[in-house]
Amino acid sequence: MLLKRNVELGLFIVRVLTGVIFLLHGFSKFQGGIGGTMGFFQSIGLPGALAPVVAIIEILGGLLLILGLLTRMAGVALTVIMVGVLLTAKAGQPFMMGTEFDYLLLFTSLQLAFTGSLLLSVDSLLFKNKYNSRLAEN
Repeated sequence: MLLKRNVELGLFIVRVLTGVIFLLHGFSKFQGGIGGTMGFFQSIGLPGALAPVVAIIEILGGLLLILGLLTRMAGVALTVIMVGVLLTAKAGQPFMMGTEFDYLLLFTSLQLAFTGSLLLSVDSLLFKNKYNSRLAEN
């Protein structure tokens, strides 16, 4: 029983910290205007109009993770964003001192897409019947 509680605590920590990171990264794309980020997207061969879409997904996804609301869907959306980052903006960069942080965000997003996170989450309140057994085991 203690092990399951520790797993949920670990998922909670990963969920909230990953959410904070994405929230801040999304907001940073709007600092000083979205134009700079749009220009960067264009410089790597992506449509500039994709920049605000990515920023909004990062902000909303981050908020959803922090709240524990639709955690798995947010995890999927943020996983897609990180795959895109690694295939475009970070393509060809070395792992050390280059992409290791991006891979970490990819894997935490993917983990949350697979597992969700119920501890102190809105999901556990909204979907009590579905998640009662998992929480009761803790």
